[in-house]
Amino acid sequence: MRYGIVLFTSDRGISPAVAAVTAERSGFDSFYVPEHTHIPVVRAAAHPTTGDATLPDDRYLRTLDPWVALATAAAVTDRITLSTAVALPAEHHPIALAKTIASLDHLAGGRVGLGVGFGWNTDELAHHGVPAGKRRTVLREHLAAMRALWTTEEAAFDGEFVTFGPSWSWPKPASKHIPVILGAAGGEKSFTWLAKNADGWLTTPTEGVLDDKIALLHRIWRDNGRDGTPEIVALAGRHDADQLARWAETGVTEVVFGLPDLEADVVRGYIGKLAGKLGLTAYDGPDRRLAEYAPPTT
Repeated sequence: MRYGIVLFTSDRGISPAVAAVTAERSGFDSFYVPEHTHIPVVRAAAHPTTGDATLPDDRYLRTLDPWVALATAAAVTDRITLSTAVALPAEHHPIALAKTIASLDHLAGGRVGLGVGFGWNTDELAHHGVPAGKRRTVLREHLAAMRALWTTEEAAFDGEFVTFGPSWSWPKPASKHIPVILGAAGGEKSFTWLAKNADGWLTTPTEGVLDDKIALLHRIWRDNGRDGTPEIVALAGRHDADQLARWAETGVTEVVFGLPDLEADVVRGYIGKLAGKLGLTAYDGPDRRLAEYAPPTT
């Protein structure tokens, strides 16, 4: 299995660049950040973990733009992959977002992935004009439109929510194919959507035992004529060697650990200790000037 780090970004604490380069030098394979454009003050949507309008963390109000955050990380790293856990493409026009992601992948040398979600915060989605009950359709069309722009010399798209005529758009992604993983609760409906539109699954924090869900995903993947096997990225809490061994046996391909919301030096120490528990080999790449990317003091 590969191992990665997810930083719940905010305008305080460790910066994405410092976290990413620390993770890379400690031997981690991947670095993820989340997305919320904003949080409506009055909401009908319940948070998945609290069951009501209460937010479990005030960083939901303070998240950095994911692509700006990953761009700063790309500037100070060389090999670690850069992705989102998760981004909300339904909230963006696909022509503009395709340009942003392709530009980042071009400048990062083909290291960019795209973790996507349907979006639990339907009030946030509504502010972006996403109709109630159409989250999945809008996300599917936005992904298809972006893929057309990434892979076709003269791209065009004609859908229910996205339409544009033949157009030129460069750069194309350096990696040729931007891998897409779906972050959603494991079930037949989500896995069927995944098998038609994505390359893998990112578990939710409240997923529970994964064995039966992974078996269901593999069956639906095959039933939809997909070759190979899907990527399966599991979100982890604290290091648990027994759990990691079970996940490896059931087909998890990557495990991603969250970082505490603490001072930068403490978080860097946490990353180093976690790498030691996982037995990772430190990466000795070019020395980068981290001081330029440190967060401002408040």
